[in-house]
Amino acid sequence: MTYTAPLKDQRFALETSARLFDLARLEGFEAVEEDLVEAILTESGKLAGEVWAPLNRVGDEKGAVLKDGVVTLPEGFRDGYRQYVDGGWGSLGGDPDYGGQGLPFALATACQEQLTSANMAFSLCPMLTLGAIEALTAHASEELKQTYLTKLISGEWTGTMNLTEPQAGSDVGALRTTATPAEDSHFPDSWRIKGQKIYITWGEHDVADNIVHLVLARTPDAPAGTKGISLFVVPKFLPDAEGNFTRRNDLTCVGLEEKLGIHASPTCTMSFGDEDACVGFMVGREMGGMRAMFTMMNHARINVGLQGVAIGERAYQQALAYAKERVQSAKIGATTRDPVAIVDHADVRRMLMTMRTSTEAMRALAYANAAAVDRAHALPEGDEQVAAQGRADLLTPITKAWCTDLGVELASLGVQVHGGMGFVEETGAAQHYRDARIAPIYEGTNGIQALDLVGRKLNMAGGAHWKALLDDIRADLPDLEPDQRAVMSAAAATFETGANWLTDPDRGANDPAAGAQPFTRLSGYVVGGWLMAQQAKEARRRLDAGEGDADFLKAKIASADFFILQLVPTGMALLGAVMAGEGPLYAIADEAL
Repeated sequence: MTYTAPLKDQRFALETSARLFDLARLEGFEAVEEDLVEAILTESGKLAGEVWAPLNRVGDEKGAVLKDGVVTLPEGFRDGYRQYVDGGWGSLGGDPDYGGQGLPFALATACQEQLTSANMAFSLCPMLTLGAIEALTAHASEELKQTYLTKLISGEWTGTMNLTEPQAGSDVGALRTTATPAEDSHFPDSWRIKGQKIYITWGEHDVADNIVHLVLARTPDAPAGTKGISLFVVPKFLPDAEGNFTRRNDLTCVGLEEKLGIHASPTCTMSFGDEDACVGFMVGREMGGMRAMFTMMNHARINVGLQGVAIGERAYQQALAYAKERVQSAKIGATTRDPVAIVDHADVRRMLMTMRTSTEAMRALAYANAAAVDRAHALPEGDEQVAAQGRADLLTPITKAWCTDLGVELASLGVQVHGGMGFVEETGAAQHYRDARIAPIYEGTNGIQALDLVGRKLNMAGGAHWKALLDDIRADLPDLEPDQRAVMSAAAATFETGANWLTDPDRGANDPAAGAQPFTRLSGYVVGGWLMAQQAKEARRRLDAGEGDADFLKAKIASADFFILQLVPTGMALLGAVMAGEGPLYAIADEAL
């Protein structure tokens, strides 16, 4: 179960799909140069492949263990995390004013992909921290930033998101956790937090010295629903009289979930204020919690989408290695009956090519999404900045939903390539499948992502953002090879038809909801196909100019051809489902289902 970072493809996707070196022209990103990018990707890849990947199997087999409120990880995890901190990997995209390196989110995304491929369960620890960093950077007071943000950016402390409660899952407004102003001379402007949260990723562990919980709670007299929610920093350890964080806060992990996968990611039930002494500090304004939390969640949703990329890559690498060594049966049409490696069999080749090219398309989308976030942050106020933010907003639910759905499918194909041995835990192929299955669920289920895309993002600015995306796709059509141009022209028209149908104000209220999921999948294939076509165009240019690795560039062109000609049409075929309306879904009465 080894892992090697796909450095060439990552670098190519950053250059073409994220347009990374164009970002260097923006204020704050001037340090982005080819040698720096190469060094960062190479060294991060070493940490992923040599340190984190070997922990993947032991993490799956032994998992996290809870005893007396303390969660411990298997041997090697604390050292692996220490190497992550010592290398400064958590600080890549952080604000330089608080110890960060100020590098683009797109570049940090590539490093996060490597760590996630190597060990998805472990990668959730820094992923949640990165989201907490985003929320505090955007909304916290200067005092909170100096106290907590610096340590989170360095990675010395980790962060969590505490949103879900037993009675309040996707319906966040139903939460019951309370926050009451505290008269506390030790901690001015503090609040007493009381309540319980479930499904808290890395809510308790032993790999870092402090955990900074971001907790949603309701203040006294706050209105019902999401408008009455505030956000609080609730650290595991509080400062003592000397300013050292050694004083245990009144919060406890009271349960650890037994899960299908990601066994080394402690999924905790957290209890706050059992002794009525849990100290928290408000982030931003009172009853502004959902706005602050969505800052964190939108960042996290891109990184969860990245998990689909990462698990697809890991499953592909393992399936390819197995297919090259497993010898069985003669190749159909061969002149002899000698058995061959199964990589030579057409159906196995179909699965491998689907895994390879889908992963490349997902990577292109995730990196393009991250780069749009970078542009939205770095550009001065104006039309260009609004367009960048609109592109980021539009792509985020597609990245999260399409990439994670495909990640599950590709991990399943990886099991299939192994045949019967894939169903046996010994090979490790099943772990990727089990680990992948959570990604379409957390950080907002993919059904919610689809509703967000259709109900909110398509309608933003009167549809200007999706129409701008469509204009960009069509602007590239003349430069494509004839076969690709024909498919992508039809794909653009399919996307436009679906988007217009879903945003028609005369449409039945529930019809867009019924078509949201197939449209999101359709969108992933259309945007993925467009980005793969761009990569093929650049690969041809470099080949003609004699630049780069010719074999790699030829393979990129072949990958784009396969994805566009074989897979994009499967997305286009969903248009009928998009436009079917709610009728087929409700044709059978509830009691007859």
